[in-house]
Amino acid sequence: MQLVIQNLSKTYSNGVQALKNVSLTINQGMFGLLGPNGAGKSSLMRTIATLQEADSGSVTLGRLDVLDQKQEVRKILGYLPQEFGVYPRVTAETMLDHIADLKGIVEKKQRKQIVSALLEKVNLADVKNKNLGTFSGGMKQRFGVAQALIGNPKLIIVDEPTAGLDPAERNRFYNLLSEIGENTIVILSTHIVEDVTNLCSNMAIICLGEVIAEGHPTTLVDSVQGKIWSKTIEKNELTVFRNSFQVISTQLKAGKTQIHVLSDIQPDESFKAVEAGLEDFYFSRIAEKMDIVTV
Repeated sequence: MQLVIQNLSKTYSNGVQALKNVSLTINQGMFGLLGPNGAGKSSLMRTIATLQEADSGSVTLGRLDVLDQKQEVRKILGYLPQEFGVYPRVTAETMLDHIADLKGIVEKKQRKQIVSALLEKVNLADVKNKNLGTFSGGMKQRFGVAQALIGNPKLIIVDEPTAGLDPAERNRFYNLLSEIGENTIVILSTHIVEDVTNLCSNMAIICLGEVIAEGHPTTLVDSVQGKIWSKTIEKNELTVFRNSFQVISTQLKAGKTQIHVLSDIQPDESFKAVEAGLEDFYFSRIAEKMDIVTV
């Protein structure tokens, strides 16, 4: 099954154009959607998840028209939004049973089996009778994945899933998403480059409502390999270097600022070449897009 997005546009009532002719083809497996906050990622996710209308364009999932056949799409859709609320005084088992009922699994014994299997899958079986209000952030995220998996969905959308998780919980979440992505289309929307590096075989970058890059992460990184240069400077020198070079990222280390510069040749002898990563490609494209907009 394939998800095909063509020329999708959306402008809100306040005049903000959240999506501008977005086109993507997404196959089975993990697909990363990277972009800064406010780039249009959540707008795209909500549109695909049938939660808001588009102004123009089309979205198809297999033979289904996502924009017109919303009820049919929802039967095979799993969605974990960025802001995932829970009923604090309801147990995990009871809540999953209720969601399964809402999804059309009416036979009680079948629901019980499905809920039990999902709780095992997300490693929450031991706390199934605890109220959701007692769960940690990571446990709530795993519960969110469990509810998204009800009904064996063909498309799963997760929006900023690892924000706020500690490293151990993030690793558990990575493993869970990787397993799910073996047989399903999983769209991972995030601003955390590491999430895409660790999980996704294909990706796209969205900025100011437009897709500005797409492809395999390794291929995208190769396009800037040998063009990334690093230098440590004083914080008060940053403006001077921004005016002289194409600074794509900065990082504060031990009171000083480490900058990465994009250049086909060594900017000067004080810069050293560094191996490019996905973060370098990401920042280079975002910087390029923002420069075009501000010129």
